[in-house]
Amino acid sequence: MGLSGHNMSEIVFINRVTRQREFEMVYGQMMIELSYGDGWFSRLFSFLFLPLFARISLLSWAYGRFQKSRLSRWKVKPFVQHFQVDASEFLKPLEAFTSFNDFFIRKLKPNVRPCAAGADVAVLPADGRYLVFPDVSLADGFWVKGKRFDLEAFLGDSKLAKQYEKGAMAIARLCPVDYHRFHFPCANVAGKSRLINGPLYSVNPMALKRNIAILSENKRVITPLETEFFGVVQYVEIGATFVGSIQQTFESGTSYAKGAEKGYFEFGGSCLILLFEPGKIVFDQDLIEASLSKIETRGLLGQSLGRAP
Repeated sequence: MGLSGHNMSEIVFINRVTRQREFEMVYGQMMIELSYGDGWFSRLFSFLFLPLFARISLLSWAYGRFQKSRLSRWKVKPFVQHFQVDASEFLKPLEAFTSFNDFFIRKLKPNVRPCAAGADVAVLPADGRYLVFPDVSLADGFWVKGKRFDLEAFLGDSKLAKQYEKGAMAIARLCPVDYHRFHFPCANVAGKSRLINGPLYSVNPMALKRNIAILSENKRVITPLETEFFGVVQYVEIGATFVGSIQQTFESGTSYAKGAEKGYFEFGGSCLILLFEPGKIVFDQDLIEASLSKIETRGLLGQSLGRAP
């Protein structure tokens, strides 16, 4: 069913390592069904309460504060067990995490996410579920038919939107179970980040099917990357429910190697979008084929995204 399923239990993705289709285990499933479901009660709830949750940053702040407190430590072990997160990859042992957020922004051991070789090969910038579109202008209805993704609203800049309107786009959706640090897809000189403030709606496919404009409304940070092989890449982090904090660990004006860390999301689910100028990247065929079927591919940081033509 991929992204077109109506039942939360029908979020299917392709595991890129095993090539098998898998069902997504959703953290906070009841709340997402209540907020974005098709039933009359869900619609009433989302009409009355969702704008409050999404727009009042105090609620995200308070929830985030709890996740950063020592009181939330007890959640780590059950979470790791329930979602079968591989603790052997963590840089520090499970017992060393001081809060749930400390676990959430964990670092991984060196070399557990090797980068695909080749200066002309771009890599996945994070662990997540990916959709790719070789031409943004043909990406209408990628979550639901007839609902257009508004590039100009998304970038908050009409001139920039014109530059990328026929370019290529990769979307990475990060779930709470994923490693939440994000990295550079290729060697680059990182430009200055620009914040566009906005609400914090969920980026779960159920929410995006209801309202694709979430991607153009939510709080987001846009950073241009000057690259040798891929032109100027626009790197966009999008906040989501309870992710008020998008932390940047890079410095603008600095050169970075492929795979170097750019920053991290604090607690919640979130989303990354990479925009390439027209003709600057050829995405890997398996990612294209799955995306044409409206099925996300779960990939890992450092795996190949595509290459310069």
